[in-house]
Amino acid sequence: MLGTMGLLARHEARLYGSLLLWLARRSQGTAGGRAFGYMRGQGATTVGLAFVCVVETIGVSAMLRDMPTAHDVLLVVDVYSVLLVVGLHAACVVRPHVLTPRTLRVRYGVHVDLCVPLAAISAVRRETRSTHVREDGALDLAVGSQTSVTLELAEPVTHRSFLGRRRQVSVVRLHADDPQGLVQALTRA
Repeated sequence: MLGTMGLLARHEARLYGSLLLWLARRSQGTAGGRAFGYMRGQGATTVGLAFVCVVETIGVSAMLRDMPTAHDVLLVVDVYSVLLVVGLHAACVVRPHVLTPRTLRVRYGVHVDLCVPLAAISAVRRETRSTHVREDGALDLAVGSQTSVTLELAEPVTHRSFLGRRRQVSVVRLHADDPQGLVQALTRA
């Protein structure tokens, strides 16, 4: 079993792998299924955040030009920050939700990968929510503070968190770029 540092290192490796997949215009884990994206509306936010990081890098670089050691250390940290922001976005783009004949693979970047058997879904509906109160047994995967599809499960599934904690969930709220298309596909499945 990986320790916390191992899990964090694996997370970083997956982020950078996602960045490479994004640059190659490929996706991960979509073979044999229908992909449903969820990051269309977040591109501008990511570009804005990356831009702010680049401006900060330039400003800090100018302020520390007479301190080469501090300049070099902060340059590495700033470049890492820009790559992290872009990698987080890339991970969400290359890892969409995937509907197969037996499961709905609900994902959020490299943080969440939950396989929900279609037989376990008792109700599905398009439901736009912008506020999410923590509830036992509910998993909210908001994008831009919003979810657009709610799945109610007849039997709970095990969600494993990013650091390995397990919990049972019987309601999954997620965002999809085409929520009506996802709801219709799940209703037909």
